[in-house]
This record gives sequence, C-alpha cells and structure tokens, in this order.
Amino acid sequence: MKFCGIDWADEHHDALTIDEQGHQLGSIRVAHTPEGLSRLDSYLERIAGEQGREHVACIIETTHGLLITYLLEHHWPVYPVNPRTVDRHRAPSGAKTDTIDAYLLAKTGRADLADLHRLQPDDQLIQELKELTRDQDSLIKTQTRLFNQLTACLKAYYPAGLIAFSQVEQPCTLAFLRAYPTPQQARQATVAELTTLLKQGHYPGAQRKAQDLVELLRQPHLTANEVTTRTKSRLLLALLDQLEPLMRQIADYDEEIERLFLISEDHDLFQALPGAGTRLAPRLLAEIGDDRHRYQSAASLQALAGTSPVLFQSGMYAKAHRRLGCIKPLRNALHQFAFHSTRLEGWAKQYYQRKRAEGKSHTVAVRALANVWVRILFAVWTKKEAYQTTTFEAAQLAHARRIA
Repeated sequence: MKFCGIDWADEHHDALTIDEQGHQLGSIRVAHTPEGLSRLDSYLERIAGEQGREHVACIIETTHGLLITYLLEHHWPVYPVNPRTVDRHRAPSGAKTDTIDAYLLAKTGRADLADLHRLQPDDQLIQELKELTRDQDSLIKTQTRLFNQLTACLKAYYPAGLIAFSQVEQPCTLAFLRAYPTPQQARQATVAELTTLLKQGHYPGAQRKAQDLVELLRQPHLTANEVTTRTKSRLLLALLDQLEPLMRQIADYDEEIERLFLISEDHDLFQALPGAGTRLAPRLLAEIGDDRHRYQSAASLQALAGTSPVLFQSGMYAKAHRRLGCIKPLRNALHQFAFHSTRLEGWAKQYYQRKRAEGKSHTVAVRALANVWVRILFAVWTKKEAYQTTTFEAAQLAHARRIA
C-alpha cells in the first residue's frame, strides 16, 4: 500500500507519497486547474504502477470541493481526515509548509489507515438534497441577520412598527412597513387603506386588524428627530429590498427540497419522525444518506453527529465533554429535531425534563436527547421500518427489566 498526502489550497495542491516503510516515493505541486489536476492524476498513476489505483490511499483534509470530485471521478481511494488529527504529528519546532503538511497527511494515513473511512460519494439524489438543504441553511442565516438588522432599525426610530404585528417576519408586516416606512406616514393611514393592504396579504380578520392598527398608530409613541427618521427609513427600505426576494428564494428552495425528498425511497421513514416536519425530515435524510454500509453501528453515527460525549481524563480529573469533531449540519438538524420531539413525544419530554432537573443546561439536555434519538434513527434506518412510539416504549421497558 502507498500513502499519498494531498495538501489542498485554492490555487495549488501539494502531494507527497510514502510507502509502508515510510520511505518517500516522490512529491509534486500542481495548479488548481484542469491541466494541474491532470498532472496529479498522471503522478498518482506512476506511483500506483502495476498494482493499480486501489493500492494508493489519498489522504486529504476535506470531504468536498472540485479536487475531491476529480479524485472520485477518476476512481482514486480518498480518505478524509480531521486537521486536528494531522496537527498531532507535527514536529515540536512547529515548522509548517505545504510540503510538510502533505508529508504529515501521508504519515497519518500510513499509521491510522485501519481507523480511517474511505469516502464513498452519495448517489445523485441524496447529494443534490444535501447541497440544497445546506445552501438553504446559509440563506436562512442571511435572512435571520437581515431581520435582526430590521428590528434594530425599527427600534431606532419606529417602535410602533415592531408592535403593530406579532411577528416582524410575516409578509404582512413587511408589506405594511414598505407602504408606511415612517411613523408619520403610518399615522395618516385610514382603515380602508389598511384593510386593502391586509387583504392582499391574506391576513385573517383584515378589517378588524386594520381598525386596531389605526388606534395603535395614533397613540403617543417615542419619536426620533427628522434626520434619524429620514436616514433610518432609507435603511428600512434597503433591508426590505434584500429580504423580500430572499424570502421568495427560500420558499422556492422549500418546494425543490420537498420534491426531491418525496422521490427518495426513504422519505416515509423520516417523514414519520415526530416533530421532524417539512424542514428537518429532508435534512436528516440528506445528512444520514441511504448507504446502509456507511455506518458500522449506531455508535459511529452518534460520533459523526457529535451527540455522543467524549471523556477527558487527567490524573484525578475526569469529565465528559461535548464532541468537537463531527458533521455540523447533521448535528444541528438532530438538535433541532430532538427539541421539537419533546412537544409530541411524551417520553422525549420526560427525558428532557429529567436532564434539566439534574442541573443540565438546555443545550446539554437536548444533546443527550438527540443521542437517544440517533440510536432510534439508526434502527429505523437499517431495518427500514417507520418509527412507532409503542415499539420504542416496549423496547425501553424490556431493556429496563434486563438491567434490573
């Protein structure tokens, strides 16, 4: 077996190969271009020789990107590693160059190949679903940031705009703010005008709400000076110009994600999970995937999800800490799902409340509950049987009897 460490970068990649005895077989630097990656492929072929591609392990610190795509398309075995794992092999001097990093990657592969997992790409449906859900999460973060800016803007000059509706995020609120971007304009609005605006947004009880708004807006409120009102109202409109199309794009993502989710043969397994809903069920499917050979056990899935704790022990000190190395999108989806499940599943609510009563924080309690859910998900996923509360409670009771 030969071990090729590949230190990737935006503009170039360094590759260095060693054999099973640790002897260097050669190194190369290639540009991040089609010609450069073709040179890398030729280099790896020379290293492989007559033994073939399966006898070359490519060790790299990432699981995605154009370089990974190229290596997988050309059937090179890829073994991703965590950067912190490689740092432990670094010399005490702290010397760091791209070539040294490539060597350390190769050295890590030689020492730990049995513990590394070969990267197996998802099928196209799961891959597309994963990319869409992760991209949508990025858009949602942008939307949240814009809503926070909008709230801060209204607090600075237009507090009535915040209390006019229960949620600043709803479309009717944004339509109202666009139509009346200053408190002075809002006070001039009539019941008829507001009723028409609310009906266009399909607001329930539009006329009654319009009457309430007129009464609210004409009450005394804190007001800013003319300069602040003029500048902040301009900022308000600028934020609305960004928010409104972004909200439509996120809704379009929802439609496409749902379409792909329903195509998957496993969609019914994730759709049946209590509290998963239309947002979390596709994310759980996308992150876990459909390859039943990917995870050796529930424990390996718990480790990748970051729900299982890790023990830190030194001398007389011993404490469990949260796991840092994990798939963060999977961890986030599981934490959200676990918390939502407490509203629908009695045992989940009781488990969460017990952890809180033990003095655990909300985050720790949710993470512990998510760890339980991962074991359930693994069983549901491997057996291809939809989750049922009665089945879980019966298994839980049987386990308790065995312990007793």
